[in-house]
Amino acid sequence: MTALYKYFASFLLIISMFAYNAAASEPKPEEEKLDVNSMIMHHIKDSHSWHILTYQKDGEEKQVSIPLPVILYYNGHLDVFMSSEFHHGEENVIRGDREYILHHEKIYLANDEHGITLEEGEKEGEHVIANEKPLDFSLTRNAAALLFSVFLLLWIFLSMARAYKKHPGRPAGMQAFLEPLVLFVRDDIVIPNVGKHKYEKYLPYLLTLFFFLLINNILGLIPFFPGGSNVTGNIAITFTLALLTLLITVFSGNKNYWRHIFAAPGVPWWLYIVMIPVELIGVISKPFALMIRLFANITAGHIIVLSLVSLIFIFQSLWIAPVSIIFVLFMDILELLVAFLQAYIFTLLTALFIGMAVEEHH
Repeated sequence: MTALYKYFASFLLIISMFAYNAAASEPKPEEEKLDVNSMIMHHIKDSHSWHILTYQKDGEEKQVSIPLPVILYYNGHLDVFMSSEFHHGEENVIRGDREYILHHEKIYLANDEHGITLEEGEKEGEHVIANEKPLDFSLTRNAAALLFSVFLLLWIFLSMARAYKKHPGRPAGMQAFLEPLVLFVRDDIVIPNVGKHKYEKYLPYLLTLFFFLLINNILGLIPFFPGGSNVTGNIAITFTLALLTLLITVFSGNKNYWRHIFAAPGVPWWLYIVMIPVELIGVISKPFALMIRLFANITAGHIIVLSLVSLIFIFQSLWIAPVSIIFVLFMDILELLVAFLQAYIFTLLTALFIGMAVEEHH
């Protein structure tokens, strides 16, 4: 096995050397280089349409995408239309005396020249868009992917519930695959941290949390429709999940929990001035850490995979393609592990925080 690893490493080294030499020796065409940063940020950010593919036809770049509803409110007017009316940002949409422009997947009111007005920012060389923005209630790609995952969850578990009614005690198919995961969450995460006498009250939320994160993490790794969306790498999603954890923890806290925050036993009274603010900050910082951890790990995974794919276009050489593909496959396998790991960690820490709040004084 060790010899196999050596041969594999030598193969990668040789391929990399050929790729480097080919990239250095090939004449570079006089054309605009790929802006990797913009490409990566475009893929991990939200958008008003669900991109399917891009292809070339008659020398022009064509895009296939699923348009999504755009819902805007401005100056007492509610405007609803499909994102396809923007034609991928090439045309403005006019509704009455309101002209909307799509700029970097954000919608603004167009200026008198039907464009964007840029003003100097606080930092040197920084420009700020001065156009007014309507209230945007649109169904974006992340929101559509979120709804898709919710319907997928409902279909999976309603199917499991019907299967249990028909064949109790005899799991089969998807039921047999998911039952060990359900038992794992219950027996290895929820019961040890919440307790045998109180876990049933919180089990539905924790099971939903685990499978919601797991399914969205896995869907985010699929590079084609209906995957590819960065749902769990969106700070708004992770903030909402962390806020739910905070609210459940706070409203589940018993006398023992709040006593340790406002009147910790064995602490001199004059230390309460320092201890109480510190404990309250700790109550808020724990869910905040959950939010940042999930957001950072999932987003970093998407950025790394896209960066490795971009190597092919940066070197502009066919020799780099095998190396890039090998590393992308390796990262995809690693990200699959991270998808399970992040769902597990978020659920585990949520169960731990709830368990600390409901723990009785012994």
